[in-house]
Amino acid sequence: MAPTILGIDIGGSGIKGAPVDLDAGRFTRERIKIATPEESTPEAVADVVADLVDQLADEVEDGTPVGITVPAVVDHGVVRTAANIDKDWIGTDAEKLFRERLGRPVHVLNDADAAGVAEMHFGAGKGNDGVVLLTTLGTGIGSALFVGGRLLPNTELGHLEIDGHDAETRAASSVKDEEGLSYKDWAKRLQRYYSHVEALLWPDLIIVGGGVSRKADKFLPRLELRTPIVPAELRNEAGIIGAAWQAAHES
Repeated sequence: MAPTILGIDIGGSGIKGAPVDLDAGRFTRERIKIATPEESTPEAVADVVADLVDQLADEVEDGTPVGITVPAVVDHGVVRTAANIDKDWIGTDAEKLFRERLGRPVHVLNDADAAGVAEMHFGAGKGNDGVVLLTTLGTGIGSALFVGGRLLPNTELGHLEIDGHDAETRAASSVKDEEGLSYKDWAKRLQRYYSHVEALLWPDLIIVGGGVSRKADKFLPRLELRTPIVPAELRNEAGIIGAAWQAAHES
C-alpha cells in the first residue's frame, strides 16, 4: 500500500493542499485553500504553506515528505523564474526553505510538471510510454514533456516564439478572454501553436489541461493535428496529486 502524502499547489491567487492516496490518485479529504499573500515573498508563502501542513498533519504519518508546486522553473530545488509570485523567489532554494520550515522532506517542482505527473500516472496519459506533452492553458501556457514515462522538467514550451510572438501571449486562455475571442477564432491560434509544437516534438499524445479544458468540446475538435489531443482528466486536482506523487518518489 502506498503512503498518504501531502501535496501543496502554490498559485498566484491561492495556495491549495490536500493529502493524497497514491494508490488511487485521489484526495483522502477535501482540499484546503488559503489566499496567496498579496506580497508573495518566499517567507510569506512559507508561512501559509506551514499553516496548511499544520491543518493536514493528522492525515499523514510523521516524517512523510511534502510535494510543493510553484509557478516557476525549479532547478534542483532552486527557483529560477517567477510567474505570478514575487520576484524575490528568483534564486531562492525553495526546497531548503520549506524543509527547514516544515521539518519534513520536501520536493519542489514546476506546477505544469506536477499536473503532467498526475495525468501520466492517474489520468489521460496513464499507460502511454511514448512521447507525451501536457499543456496547461490558463494565464499563460505551461508544459510538461514525458518520454517513456519520465519527465523532462521545466520545458517552458509556452514561451516558444511563433510568428514573432511569445506563444502564450497569443494562445493562452486568458488572451481569449481579454480579447473576447470566440472559440472558433481562438482555435485558429491554438492550431498554429500545436502544429508548431507537433513539428518539433512528434509527440504520441497531447493532453490539454487548465480550467478551460472543461470546455474542450468547444475547441479541440476544431484542431487538425496528426497527434491525438485530449482533455486532461484530473483538472484542478492534478497539481496537488502530481506534487504528492513526485515527493514520494524523489524526496
